[in-house]
Amino acid sequence: MGSPEGRFHFAIDRGGTFTDVFAQCPGGHVRVLKLLSEDPANYVDAPTEGIRRILEQEGGVLLPRDRPLDTSRIASIRMGTTVATNALLERQGERVALLVTRGFRDLLHVGTQAREDLFDLAVPMPEMLYEEVLEVDERVVLYRGEPGSGTPVKGCTGDLLEVQRPVDLGALRGKLEGLLARGIRSLAVVLMHSYTWAQHEQQVGALAREMGFTHVSLSSEAMPMVRIVPRGHTACADAYLTPAIQRYVQGFCRGFQGQLKDVQVLFMRSDGGLAPMDAFSGSRAVLSGPAGGVVGYSATTYHAEGGQPVIGFDMGGTSTDVSRYAGEFEHVFEASTAGVTLQAPQLDINTVAAGGGSRLFFRSGLFVVGPESAGAHPGPACYRKGGPLTVTDANLVLGRLLPASFPCIFGPGEDQPLSPEASRKALEAVAADINSFLTNGPCPTSPLSLEEVAMGFVRVANEAMCRPIRALTQARGHDPSAHVLACFGGAGGQHACAIARALGMDTVYIHRHSGLLSALGLALADVVHEAQEPCSLPYVPETFMQLDQRLSRLEEQCIDALRAQGFPRSQIHTESFLHLRYQGTDCALMVSAHQHPATARSPRAGDFGAAFVERYMREFGFVIPERSVVVDDVRVRGTGCSGLRLEDVAKTQTGPPRVDKMTQCYFEGGYQETPVFLLGELGYGHKLQGPCLIIDNNSTILVEPGCQAEVTETGDIRISVGAETPGTVGAQLDPIHLSIFSHRFMSIAEQMGRILQRTAISTNIKERLDFSCALFGPDGGLVSNAPHIPVHLGAMQETVQFQIQHLGADLHPGDVLLSNHPSAGGSHLPDLTVITPVFWPGQTRPVFYVASRGHHADIGGITPGSMPPHSTSLQQEGAVFLSFKLVQGGVFQEEAVTEALQAPGKIPGCSGTRNLHDNLSDLRAQVAANQKGIQLVGELIGQYGLDVVQAYMGHIQANAELAVRDMLRAFGSSRQARGLPLEVSAEDHMDDGSPIRLRVHINLSQGSAVFDFSGTGPEVFGNLNAPRAITLSALIYCLRCLVGRDIPLNQGCLVPVRVVIPKGSILDPSPEAAVVGGNVLTSQRVVDVILGAFGACAASQGCMNNVTLGNAHMGYYETVAGGAGAGPGWHGRSGVHSHMTNTRITDPEILESRYPVILRRFELRLGSGGRGRFRGGDGVVRELLFREEALLSVLTERRAFRPYGLHGGEPGARGLNLLIRKDGRTVNLGGKTSVPVYPGDVFCLHTPGGGGYGDPEDPVPPPGSPPQPPSFSKRGSVYEYHKAQEAV
Repeated sequence: MGSPEGRFHFAIDRGGTFTDVFAQCPGGHVRVLKLLSEDPANYVDAPTEGIRRILEQEGGVLLPRDRPLDTSRIASIRMGTTVATNALLERQGERVALLVTRGFRDLLHVGTQAREDLFDLAVPMPEMLYEEVLEVDERVVLYRGEPGSGTPVKGCTGDLLEVQRPVDLGALRGKLEGLLARGIRSLAVVLMHSYTWAQHEQQVGALAREMGFTHVSLSSEAMPMVRIVPRGHTACADAYLTPAIQRYVQGFCRGFQGQLKDVQVLFMRSDGGLAPMDAFSGSRAVLSGPAGGVVGYSATTYHAEGGQPVIGFDMGGTSTDVSRYAGEFEHVFEASTAGVTLQAPQLDINTVAAGGGSRLFFRSGLFVVGPESAGAHPGPACYRKGGPLTVTDANLVLGRLLPASFPCIFGPGEDQPLSPEASRKALEAVAADINSFLTNGPCPTSPLSLEEVAMGFVRVANEAMCRPIRALTQARGHDPSAHVLACFGGAGGQHACAIARALGMDTVYIHRHSGLLSALGLALADVVHEAQEPCSLPYVPETFMQLDQRLSRLEEQCIDALRAQGFPRSQIHTESFLHLRYQGTDCALMVSAHQHPATARSPRAGDFGAAFVERYMREFGFVIPERSVVVDDVRVRGTGCSGLRLEDVAKTQTGPPRVDKMTQCYFEGGYQETPVFLLGELGYGHKLQGPCLIIDNNSTILVEPGCQAEVTETGDIRISVGAETPGTVGAQLDPIHLSIFSHRFMSIAEQMGRILQRTAISTNIKERLDFSCALFGPDGGLVSNAPHIPVHLGAMQETVQFQIQHLGADLHPGDVLLSNHPSAGGSHLPDLTVITPVFWPGQTRPVFYVASRGHHADIGGITPGSMPPHSTSLQQEGAVFLSFKLVQGGVFQEEAVTEALQAPGKIPGCSGTRNLHDNLSDLRAQVAANQKGIQLVGELIGQYGLDVVQAYMGHIQANAELAVRDMLRAFGSSRQARGLPLEVSAEDHMDDGSPIRLRVHINLSQGSAVFDFSGTGPEVFGNLNAPRAITLSALIYCLRCLVGRDIPLNQGCLVPVRVVIPKGSILDPSPEAAVVGGNVLTSQRVVDVILGAFGACAASQGCMNNVTLGNAHMGYYETVAGGAGAGPGWHGRSGVHSHMTNTRITDPEILESRYPVILRRFELRLGSGGRGRFRGGDGVVRELLFREEALLSVLTERRAFRPYGLHGGEPGARGLNLLIRKDGRTVNLGGKTSVPVYPGDVFCLHTPGGGGYGDPEDPVPPPGSPPQPPSFSKRGSVYEYHKAQEAV
């Protein structure tokens, strides 16, 4: 992008609030410009206006705004834009219809069936991008050679397929004419198995284009990868966004003479590469804006710091983006933005916390930052538009922002400076609440000054931003302290030193153009063309020639495409990738062989096998040499090198740096005299001691005390971060440290989880993420727990406390305990809990405990999977551990634990564990996760002291207690105000008639309650018995839902509550009672009863719909969604998991490729939700056709008693399990059974609907919900991981 020919090169980042323009002018000098993205009073389009202003200033000739610009002096324009992201967030795209295989009309609505927010009873979910659905009569299945099957065809992956039903184009034509008549012109076509057999989609696409549809997105072209749900979302996003992008591009071109015909115009895609504007599509454009920033710091900081890995930290007004670069871009191939899962290469940019506009709250004794944001309008309080208190206001009160360095663009007339007075006034209101709590609260202390409150919020904001950075690095086996922090974006400079220090980093790098680094990144970026196709070959020498041929063909495609854009072959580089995974796992890695040259035993393109094993070992800590490796996709990334090379060099220093002014900034310990320097006046070699402020037109950099900034040869700022001066933190409650410790304790549990996931081997733990890790105080009380798997909430605390009482003094350093018995706090036997007591020098008893609970796929018993539908005693459900020393004196007791896992085989009709290798590997991983927790708490004790850490374990529990007391008081007061008694009750039944009864008595003055389950039915002969720990988990889940906001989930939640459960009842059975159904079914009924007593919402489906299928060579287990209950102000969500489960369902294409079944239908069961002023959600219909003989087991509820409605709402429909034999005979299987099935049989599952809320005859309020305060849209691998963890 150099400009020797005397023409301009523009790189423009059009963001949500500002548009940044970076121009290299004739002669090589650079001009930069920042202007508002929307200013309709002055210009139509910000990028065009930016170009006009620079051409006008450089040429000295007036260029009228109403005339197209002359392009003779413009060589190229590169642009990154948030047009696609904004259209997605605001749902402002094209009107789209979805065309999908018959039987799957609601597939994208149901999606993975997991809900986004575990504790929001309204189950808010993003609306679909399509307006209408047409079902296409066609079906392709994988060929298995059954009698009577047709001639197979070969898919592009090499798989054989059978066309069971060709496309009925005649019937489709009439339906498409109806869409055109209704004004829909854009289509997304998503047909089963089109990733390998695209002919049906191509036929539909050809017909639609011939009929006049202006945009047709075929899923097989948008992203040819297996998994119909994300591929379908990608095709919909493409159909929804591409027309909007094309309209924007056409409008932009109209601002120039000749519509930019002779100018190279390139757009940044989500993968960090540029593409010509005619190839810029919606599904590849969602990260167009932030991608430029990653390219910017990768091309500047990484090279300037000698190849040290870099964390990108882009803190803007509404959100903060975190990413990583260590010599190559880190891509993800499936990620969600605004609720839409896109299957496309995207940079792994994690939008993890709100930015300068994050709102500040004080809730139940805790400092809270975000996620709500003030947005651009009204903005922070200091913007003079009546906005709320934000992080920006806190920085302004602390003197870290200077109003004089901001333009006068604030206030209603947009002509006033920032208002420190407005910030102070807003902060004073919150400080009054804080000081009232401190002086009148449970531990009275002296009040805080205004500055101490502001400083507290800034410190809590910093800790909130450190958590995802730790997660991002440690997830892949990297140490955050080994990175440089590259800081950019308008708000990051005020926080960079503190964040680097908290993460142990010693260098912060801030580019001289950090305020517009995304635009600079566009200037430095390369043009990219990618080619990818699916594959299903094994990675073995016999297939290497085929793989090389496919890679060569894709490489030629990339080279031809880049040559067509004018690149000579010498400027084109290609890189080949294979998407590899171990057979039988879902953990695929996209690996390049560029550091692993070809050998005699590899493809010619490189040793992908060695690259895969090396990366697998680094990320997961082990390899599986006995497993074969499978190729899922082949991909080539072609790069045309065209980026600008910056030639301007910083001026050399002449004398000491000039202090522009002195100001007062507040730091720990009080105000300090702080010099202010202007970046433009600094020269190479200048060194500035902190504290100081460095200001330019676009950002303010705070150099904290103990840090030193220097100006580099290129005019950038490198800050050496000094060690933090240890402050004295006492054991007495300090709400600022309470918030910081809350984040630190949660971070410890999260990092334990990362280690467990990385080192475990089983699918259940590594891929389904069915585990929890937790930290406990010296009394065994829960302090922090991650992730929030509902059925694990609080249950592990019972397990730890049982061991403390049971073993007494028989706990020694080097011991690790194993337990799963229901009477020892277990949930069901496959959930094995590993507990490590932690000793500290000078202490005789453990000072805290760490534990991890993981679901093991098999631990023996009467059926594979250890989840029998018809067990009647505990010993039939697998191996039992009451209090077992898994590690004794530091030695792993492999022989003893193996014997215990095989012990069920001695019982008639039972087997020992069927997968001993995975059990032992996962138990070792749990021990390793606990060890990580011990190390992290040890570091915390080293920093603060044992007494302080233990004190804050108690304080954080007291904080959860306070939040629950506040909720109980509010509920009681509301009833009292309406003249209602302070006792509420509810009753519901299991399908066998067993009653679950609850009476809750509220004590208003104490904010406490008694939950009395007296009258609940006795223990049952089957396996619906629920151990006491299950009821406590359900109770904590309900209390958190009723509180309605984020609180620490620990033992404090239960302190205000006394729970009465009759011994020998279904909720506290005898030690030998069968319990597997209690965990997955009775737990749901307990939740329905508690929420019913509080009148919070109608009953949800109240079932997990457990379905197991198995024979000698395969086993499959799934739980299936149903309807959610309606509530005051919302309709129930249809086709979603509710309450105590949130498991994802297997994608239909994966299901059919790995198991001998055909999924004939998976759609909503229309009308099954209860009627009401607010409707209950509908259940689903799921039909499985069997292709082999197998044993089908179902374990379900709500087949007799319907999910209740509330306040006049009608109940939801009960569920139904039907088996349709090949000869047409239909059999009702009932709720719980095991039955042999044969080829041609069909299992038809109808799941229950949710109950309705309110009288159906009452008028429903107009659609639409109250306006929500703006918040950021989370995305990136850290978010996907948390989402997956909570989908268990």
